[in-house]
Amino acid sequence: MPDTRHSSGLGGPTHVAIIMDGNGRWAQARGRPRLFGHHAGAKRVREIVEACGVLDVKYITIFAFSTENWKRTQVEVSGLMSLFRRYIRKETRALTNQGVRVRFIGDRVRLDRPLINLMDTLEKETEFNAGVNLTIALNYGGRDEVARATQRLAEDVASGKLDPASIDEETLPRYLDTRVLPDPDLVIRTSGEARISNFLLWQSAYAEYEFVDTLWPDFTASEFARLCQKYGQRDRRFGTVKA
Repeated sequence: MPDTRHSSGLGGPTHVAIIMDGNGRWAQARGRPRLFGHHAGAKRVREIVEACGVLDVKYITIFAFSTENWKRTQVEVSGLMSLFRRYIRKETRALTNQGVRVRFIGDRVRLDRPLINLMDTLEKETEFNAGVNLTIALNYGGRDEVARATQRLAEDVASGKLDPASIDEETLPRYLDTRVLPDPDLVIRTSGEARISNFLLWQSAYAEYEFVDTLWPDFTASEFARLCQKYGQRDRRFGTVKA
């Protein structure tokens, strides 16, 4: 399992997670439908992923669609699913050429087969890339993830593969969707909302948080770099004190 408390040699974050919020409000402020904002937000992803390579951010996880987002209108949900399929088709070559490794986390049960096939293909085509690790949380919820992980853990206990007496806080992470990833060092939420919205609940126990007013389609690489630099100035003690 990766070291979950590692920072880059420059003092910046190794893993940044982003709650990309504000697409709908960005569009509505311009008199456009919410889906217009989602398309603008999708374009912003490329700029931020490219910035990760410059800033030595090895891992970036983005919150694309939550388990709660199914409650939105059918028009918006259908539009988002279409956008995800289009994004994957359009960005596959660029991501591959840039050496980006792509993974998806979340429960795929409710996703349609064409989208799942595209996700599987993108993961396979980039699995040997050694550049930035891009993880896309799609139909993801932190509580749902822990529930699914606990179910798998319980199945291993019931089958005799796992001794209940051996279970500790290092056990559950091996069953999470993020089991091959380090925990995030920095979690950013755009749009001015100051909540974590069920995102990486277990993994973010020691993460630093930044809540910024910028709506996601306006979130630039420069602002991203500023927040990464600010992270490098923080005193990360993980419960200890300075000698």
